[in-house]
Amino acid sequence: MLRLLQIESIKLWNNRASKFLIVSYFVLLTSIALIAAIKFDIGPIEFHLADQGIFNFPYIWHFNTYMAAWLKLFLAIVIVSMTANEYSNKTIKQNLIDGLSKWEFIYSKFLTVLSFAAISTVFVFVVSMILGLIYSDFNEVSIIFSDLEYLLAYFIKLMGFFAFCLFLGILVKRSAFALGFLILWQILEGLFYLLISWQSDNRTATAIAQFFPLDAMGNLIKEPWTRLSAVRTAASQMGEEISKDYGVHWYTVGIVLVWTALFIYWSYALLKKRDL
Repeated sequence: MLRLLQIESIKLWNNRASKFLIVSYFVLLTSIALIAAIKFDIGPIEFHLADQGIFNFPYIWHFNTYMAAWLKLFLAIVIVSMTANEYSNKTIKQNLIDGLSKWEFIYSKFLTVLSFAAISTVFVFVVSMILGLIYSDFNEVSIIFSDLEYLLAYFIKLMGFFAFCLFLGILVKRSAFALGFLILWQILEGLFYLLISWQSDNRTATAIAQFFPLDAMGNLIKEPWTRLSAVRTAASQMGEEISKDYGVHWYTVGIVLVWTALFIYWSYALLKKRDL
């Protein structure tokens, strides 16, 4: 396992573009802290975003994992590129000649996917903990360590998404086309949802769409904005009540894990079938 990870890390670190994207990704994750500095005045009203409770425990786990998940495209590009480069640089063939089996090749990529997801999760945990200890109004241990399931959901979301990107890289063999296919797939899921809702209703469409891979990943961490007391107060003043389930559910986790396993298996099946 360590040998396979070492091989992949050498490949990534010797690639200038991959190195830049990885460093940029973690710099941007750190920049979540800059949200605390957003402050502006509207006449006599002073608005400081950090004072709105976004860094309060345990809400911060929900907010930061949701925000950080938007940056996953940076590492998605790295994963697609590292897979496509294996074909364009002929390194995949050389690895197999040097004694690496096709399963070990896929396993090494999956270990890289797991490493990216795990390191990102730990990084978000550390950043969130620091911000929470500085800005949160609640510092009781029981409150600090509640709602940590959002970190688990974040890890599984990244793992599933990166496994999908790995599969696309193996399938298409060209990074630009693979990323284009990823965008196309997102559009197709949206079109399928509209088609189903047109044929039946929104409730049925939502129930079916939760099994689509990207939709399932998105359902792991729902938007946190309407949980804010300021948003709920504003909605209440307009005569509307916000009723939404923000929890991380076992069935959503299960759906993403099944898709992750399928993407890894299909990647291996494609590689095994191809004559390299």
